[in-house]
Amino acid sequence: MSKTFTALSALVVSSALIVPTVSQAAQPNSVRVSYADLDLATNFGQDKLQRRIGFAAETVCGTADQRDLYYSRAVGECRTGTIADAQPAFQEAVARVRHGTVTVLDSSALIVTAR
Repeated sequence: MSKTFTALSALVVSSALIVPTVSQAAQPNSVRVSYADLDLATNFGQDKLQRRIGFAAETVCGTADQRDLYYSRAVGECRTGTIADAQPAFQEAVARVRHGTVTVLDSSALIVTAR
């Protein structure tokens, strides 16, 4: 009986350790953001790409219940940091358009990764 109880206890503890890992794995930690259809020489195209970067940050950082202030703050910080980390790639894409740089077989996308 005690061996069964010990085995059951070990199973419960290991399940508790595995469940958070599995739920975290469900969220992607990076997202490819395409801008192939946008004209980055215009403010409209640049604003649209910034909105796509923001949406990608929501995707990789997840959402939080507003009642959980600690987790809500952590998600907000993740989004802010993730958007900030994507800005060099955004600026590079805009600069390529402004300076007429041609890249053969360019994928016209940037990667947004969770911080």
